Amino acid sequence: MFARLQAANPHPTTELNYSSEFELLVAVLLSAQATDVGVNKATDKLFPVANTPEAILALGQEGLESYIATIGLYRSKARHLLQTCHILIERHGSQVPQNREALEALPGVGRKTANVLLNTLFGHPTIAVDTHIFRIANRIGLAPGKTVDEVEQKLLKVVPRQYMQDAHHWLILHGRYVCKARKPECAQCIISDLCDYKAKSI
Repeated sequence: MFARLQAANPHPTTELNYSSEFELLVAVLLSAQATDVGVNKATDKLFPVANTPEAILALGQEGLESYIATIGLYRSKARHLLQTCHILIERHGSQVPQNREALEALPGVGRKTANVLLNTLFGHPTIAVDTHIFRIANRIGLAPGKTVDEVEQKLLKVVPRQYMQDAHHWLILHGRYVCKARKPECAQCIISDLCDYKAKSI
C-alpha cells in the first residue's frame, strides 16, 4: 500500500506554508479545527510582519487577533500563541524544542500538534492522527480504532519502518483528495483493491 502511495508522491509534505521551524509551529497551532487553506491566507499576511516569538509578542493580543480573525477559535489561539512565545523566549532561546515533553508543555500544543512538528521538522517517525487519518485507518481497515490514540498506536505497529517518516503526509493527502468523508473517489484510488470499505463507489 505505502509503496504505491510513495510511487505516486515520492516526497510528500504539509500543505501549510512556512519557511522556519517557528513559522510551522505557528501554522500548526492555528490549524486546529481550520483548513490549511484558511491558515495559509492568515499566515501569508502575518509572517511578513511577525515571524519570530519576539515579533509576535510585540503585536499583542489585539494586534495578533487582527491577522488571524478569519480562523476559528482565533481569540484562544492568539492567547495560546502569545503564551507559547513567552515560553520559547524564556526557556528555549526562542527556538522550537525538539522533544515531545517540551513541545507538549507549550500552550495549545497537544500530542497531535507535537507529532506533526516532530515528524515534519525533526524527522521523527511519528504519525499525527487527524480527522482524515482517523477516517482512513478505520475505513480501509489499516488500523481500526475507536479513539485517536488507539489508531495512532496501531499505525505505529503496522506501518513498515521504511515508510514511517512519510506515512503521516501520505494518509492525510489521500484522505483530503481521494478517500473523502462524504464521497470517496474509489474509482481514482490507487489502493482500492487493498481496502476493506464495503460501500466502494467503483
